[in-house]
Amino acid sequence: MIGISSCSSKNISIDWSSLMDIPDQVGFAGSFVGIANDALIVAGGANFPDGGAPWTGSKKVWHDDIFVLDHPKSKWKKVGKLPRPLGYGVSITCREGMILIGGSTQDKHSSEVLLLQYEGDSVRFERFPDLPQPLANSTGVILNNIVYILGGTLDHSSTKSESNFWALDLDSVDAGWKILDSWPGPSRMLAVAGAQDEAIYLFSGARLEDGTREYLKDAYRYDVGKGWKEIASLPSPVVAAPSPAFAESSGHLLIFGGDDGSSVGIDPKQDKHPGFSRSILSYDAYADRWSDIGSQPETAAVTTSLVVWDGRIIIPGGEVRPAVRTRQVVVVDVRDL
Repeated sequence: MIGISSCSSKNISIDWSSLMDIPDQVGFAGSFVGIANDALIVAGGANFPDGGAPWTGSKKVWHDDIFVLDHPKSKWKKVGKLPRPLGYGVSITCREGMILIGGSTQDKHSSEVLLLQYEGDSVRFERFPDLPQPLANSTGVILNNIVYILGGTLDHSSTKSESNFWALDLDSVDAGWKILDSWPGPSRMLAVAGAQDEAIYLFSGARLEDGTREYLKDAYRYDVGKGWKEIASLPSPVVAAPSPAFAESSGHLLIFGGDDGSSVGIDPKQDKHPGFSRSILSYDAYADRWSDIGSQPETAAVTTSLVVWDGRIIIPGGEVRPAVRTRQVVVVDVRDL
């Protein structure tokens, strides 16, 4: 691993380091990220290969490469390709491998759900039941071997976000997706999900209505068999922060960065965007209370996923400013004091 810095709050210590960069010239946003056969997988995503941006005439390109890191000190290797270039879906790590849910291609959103398995320097895919509708820019989490998917958009031209709440029981996959009652709040995309103590959490996101984006700070808890309830709002929005939130052992859920909306209105052509929020927010599920427990040491990435590998948080790639990707793979080691 490369470089180490640290910070601490009242109850936890956080150390930062990095793994070898993803082997691409500019990096990706919206990649699928997970663990399969104890290896770290980064697949698909999108970027501007020439390092440009839409306002300079560059075209976003979706990718299908699958990169694998067998252990933290090894080198990245390509082990195959996705069935098609794809990104901006939900990644779920489960016992059998890594599930790729929905997402988008250059032309449309996808309803496809695939289980990716990795063995012997090769990958194979198993088809799971399709989502009820094509979906991208959603969020999701797994609890008790049930996958939950929340929010998102239905296609590239969507002028509104969705309020869907779907569940797939991995112990009875053939039963397909179950449509559940939505949370008692606005529709949203690019939210953060979480799971802690037998409950599902939904944090922040952006409401899209008539093509206008509203940054949200509200939060909700779902107890199986009991339904939804609203909980304490976040101090600030965390749109597109790495998801799911990290479930810390003392009953806290940690969210790293996100787009808080403070730079909305800055003309990207002027190249003055400061980057996204570096704040680390901690939600105490027992006290229903938020705390800002520090800052990330470097510019924080959005539109990427968070996964736990070998006991450490991994946040690979993502977007650090509008249209600007990163190849960095951040490692976060959280310890109780």
